[in-house]
Amino acid sequence: MGRSLEPAPTGSILRGEEDSRQANFLELFFDLTLVFALTGVVSRIVPDLVSDSVVMRWQALLETVVLALPLLWLWTTTAYITSRFDHRNRWIQLVVLVSAFGLLIMATSLPKEFQARGAAFAVVYVVLHVGRPLLLRPLLRQHEAIQALYTRLAIWAGVSGVIWLAGAVARGNYRIALWLIAITVDLVAAQVRWPIPGRQRPQTSAWAMASSRHLPERYQQLLLIALGETVLSIGVTYAKDPATLAATTALVVTFLTSVLMWRIYFYRAGEVLAEAVEMASNRAVAGGIVGVSHLLMVLGITATAAGSEVVLAHPSGHSVPAWLVVILGGPAIFLFGRSRLERVVFNRLAVRRFVGIAALILLALPLFFAPPLLAAIAAAVVLLGVAVADARRAAGHPPEAPSPSA
Repeated sequence: MGRSLEPAPTGSILRGEEDSRQANFLELFFDLTLVFALTGVVSRIVPDLVSDSVVMRWQALLETVVLALPLLWLWTTTAYITSRFDHRNRWIQLVVLVSAFGLLIMATSLPKEFQARGAAFAVVYVVLHVGRPLLLRPLLRQHEAIQALYTRLAIWAGVSGVIWLAGAVARGNYRIALWLIAITVDLVAAQVRWPIPGRQRPQTSAWAMASSRHLPERYQQLLLIALGETVLSIGVTYAKDPATLAATTALVVTFLTSVLMWRIYFYRAGEVLAEAVEMASNRAVAGGIVGVSHLLMVLGITATAAGSEVVLAHPSGHSVPAWLVVILGGPAIFLFGRSRLERVVFNRLAVRRFVGIAALILLALPLFFAPPLLAAIAAAVVLLGVAVADARRAAGHPPEAPSPSA
């Protein structure tokens, strides 16, 4: 199988292997809007999570998925555009800037009046995912395989777009259900490379990379953005409320949880991710798995941030199931995504991560009778155990080199 590395001819719109591996300023500017968007998701769902209505609590959990995944998918597709195409091209710059503005509009529709302004969330999402491939197609006349790929992407974006827009005119649970179907269509279609009946699969992959290091480093930045958003959201809330002992403890636990997630991610798979992708026999396949892994991890971090807000609002008393889903489930989803990354980088089953996931699941029942703050502490202890197990395994040995699957 080929390495799916696409050299760029001179004067091409495509990025070349020799281009800058680091994110350019335009990409970093786009990332700033994602910070605002993820903060908006947490701010949107926490009031429903701490409400007295059981229905609203569980609905908030679904909203976490329905709102966070489209934002992350928009970031992912934009990252692959800047990874494949030359960021110095004015059309690519326009695409990124318009995407940043669209992400901003989507984020501003998330506050309490979401039911009234939520249509903007779907409309902007559909316009970007249909419009960007259509804009890029005329620029790819000399690259027929990539042009055909973006044609497929536009067609499938139109299919899911119908569902997104149907949800935009619906209300309540109908909107959530339709949008959950729509984002599932988007993600599944991408994984099977946007099939078109009667046509062969595209010769190039959507996950192909011009540079083996640029996109992995972008994903590393995505993780740091998500972790930073967790600290930001809990810090802002803590600054507005009285600094009680329980609130201060929740702040400390949240910060330690973020540090432990950072440690677990970067040691060691996250640290050598770029080298692993470069060594992979098929970078397109590796790129697809890496993308899914990071989406899962960031979704877990976002849920953890929501759980931290819940703990700050209700540190004492009995926990409720919906609260435990974000407090314990967030770290569990993160560990599962991290285990997928371990498979790509070292081609092995991440036993320590699955032990941590099992511990979080088993702790849910006894912690149902405990205060939320204790549940947050227990989740941090589990993450600490995984981090310590990593350190003990590496003690006395040279840094492990990546060994991706052939």
